[in-house]
Amino acid sequence: MDLHWLKPLLGRPAPFTTVYLDATRHGATGDAEAADRWRAVRRSLERDGAPAWVLDQIADVVSVPTGVRAPHGRVIVADAQGVVVDRVLSEPPAQSHAVFGPAPALLPAVRAADETVSYLLVEVDRNGADLTWAAGGTVRTEGGPETETVDGGHDDVHKTREGGLDRRSQTRAEDSWGRNAEAVAAVLDKRVAERRPDLVVITGDGRATKLVCEALGQQARELVVEVQGGSRGEGVNQGAFAARVTETLEAFRTRRRQAVLDRFREAQGRGDGAVTALGDVIEVLRRGQVAELVLQVSVLTTGLAERTLWVGPEPLQLATTAGDLASIGVTGEAREMDANVALVRAALAQDAGVTFAEDGAVDLVDGIGAVLRWSDDSTPSEAVPTQSADQARLRTVV
Repeated sequence: MDLHWLKPLLGRPAPFTTVYLDATRHGATGDAEAADRWRAVRRSLERDGAPAWVLDQIADVVSVPTGVRAPHGRVIVADAQGVVVDRVLSEPPAQSHAVFGPAPALLPAVRAADETVSYLLVEVDRNGADLTWAAGGTVRTEGGPETETVDGGHDDVHKTREGGLDRRSQTRAEDSWGRNAEAVAAVLDKRVAERRPDLVVITGDGRATKLVCEALGQQARELVVEVQGGSRGEGVNQGAFAARVTETLEAFRTRRRQAVLDRFREAQGRGDGAVTALGDVIEVLRRGQVAELVLQVSVLTTGLAERTLWVGPEPLQLATTAGDLASIGVTGEAREMDANVALVRAALAQDAGVTFAEDGAVDLVDGIGAVLRWSDDSTPSEAVPTQSADQARLRTVV
């Protein structure tokens, strides 16, 4: 799971104010209810000592609606200089809350991102397409979802049913379809490269949809999923189409998570390419070896959630004790940090993803594991004892 949107928080000056809000607004009282939720959170932050000017800036951000109609959440993070992150979450938190402290409270945002799919909806006909960015999971947009219209410019798109001299009209129509599809594909390729959605959902006229897909470059083509029932015009059963899109997104989330867990299991099985247990994961994080951090869902509330680690000024400087941190050369600016924050911070610093596993889905010691980018002879192994390994995770070596 890509967490590039959290990277602007690395290296920012403390303290941090992290706000998780239910941003849902329904009916005539929606704005008032949203304002009440923010006021309750603000009072708690004031008691914790958050600066008034930071809270005023967050209040200005919160006052602007997200444009999302369905239930959703919002995470806002400010540092000592102001708001750094403002992002829509596909699901609202169970309860709006906030944290003021020396580090941003990242894990709830990461968990919400794991449940989110950033996608581009492409509604196609023979003249062009409408491209709509889903608000959930993307950077907030004011005034509603972003929609871009692409007109191919070739308007001779109607075939005749008669033969003879009208064969030429039919050929011109087919040529127009193809050229319009190429125009749509060119824009779509560019937008995918620029904004890197997780998925491209395409719907509409069957022939036009096929032509657009055939004209796409490889990067966009690999992201495309066709969903029946949508249209660029009127007469769409919006409820039925929205349900199909929801099913498509859920299937994608499942595949994304399962692909990581399968890689973890396979690497565990061969004793190379994955580690588990907190000590071993810390070691590979320090070395920049992690491609994907794997966390058990229960660590949100127990286990790692109750532990702290020692960290230095750089994200990859982390250890279980101050002594261990000193042993890797960090002698100044050492401080304790919640384990979950320190681990996610280190993962972000090496462009690693984070995947959550339901309890029992994979064999994790301490509720944590990692899929590696590379390994060498000094990498902790699942097949032989290592200095930091817990005996509980050792496997039989044949």
